[in-house]
Amino acid sequence: MGKPKLQEVKRVGLKRRLKKITPGWIILYAFMIVMVLFTALPLIYMVSTAFKPLDELFIFPPRFLVRRPTTENFRDLLTSLGSSTVPFTRYIFNSVIVTVITVVCTVMVSCMGAYGLVKHKPAGGKALFNIVVAALMFSPHVTQIPRYMVVNKLGLINRYGALILPNIAVAYNFFLIKQFTEQFPDDLLEAARIDGANEWIAFWKIVMPALTPAWSTLVVFSFVSSWNDYFSPLIFTTSQVMKTLPLALQTIAGGPAASSIGRAGAVAAATFLMTMPTVIIFTSMQSKVLETMTHSGIKG
Repeated sequence: MGKPKLQEVKRVGLKRRLKKITPGWIILYAFMIVMVLFTALPLIYMVSTAFKPLDELFIFPPRFLVRRPTTENFRDLLTSLGSSTVPFTRYIFNSVIVTVITVVCTVMVSCMGAYGLVKHKPAGGKALFNIVVAALMFSPHVTQIPRYMVVNKLGLINRYGALILPNIAVAYNFFLIKQFTEQFPDDLLEAARIDGANEWIAFWKIVMPALTPAWSTLVVFSFVSSWNDYFSPLIFTTSQVMKTLPLALQTIAGGPAASSIGRAGAVAAATFLMTMPTVIIFTSMQSKVLETMTHSGIKG
């Protein structure tokens, strides 16, 4: 008896959904699909170019989609710097290390700082937050010279610290987490303390899970910013051993004209490798990003 009833409920639900499908609804979704495909054209072209053989890369008129896909470009990428003392895998290693450490430290500093400022209300906390808000008004270019002087004074030139430490404490990241933390109810923390939880346990077991949408958004922002950072490695490193992927792409594409033409496939493959991690990160966390933008206090 239960199974026929379940089928009847499903049938009624399907009929109700079909009644909601109107011509206006179909036109709206068709328009949205067309716009999504249009905005995805550059990404599709990048993926297609990464797998094009050399003759298709320079054919005229150019083809949008690859006809004979090949992985030869990725093999060329690994050997394009064969004459150099630094293999391409070193650039990948540098980018991964710098990005992962920066993202983890940024999330920890922002979440712990916002939690302490909002829930413990230290003396001078309001003035400190006003300084953070004031920092949002300055362009990053204004602080480049003082940043270089500090990094140089600390002896961090040509070290990972020069690429990581200046990018950990970002004013906007702290502001984002702080506004989201203000919505966390104090009653839950009081209940946890009554049950015997200390501050560390309350932060990790209660606060951090509740802040998942916020710090997931922070992961996306921090990852994209650090992974695509071209300026910091250019200024703070002089050794090829410390260069990251954005600079490696310039190294592969540079050189004499004949060499640049021969490396066109390697450049396409390097562009693919640089872009796909950011696409994957954003795609996997886009729901959290939208939830944060909807429920955070940024609007207020």
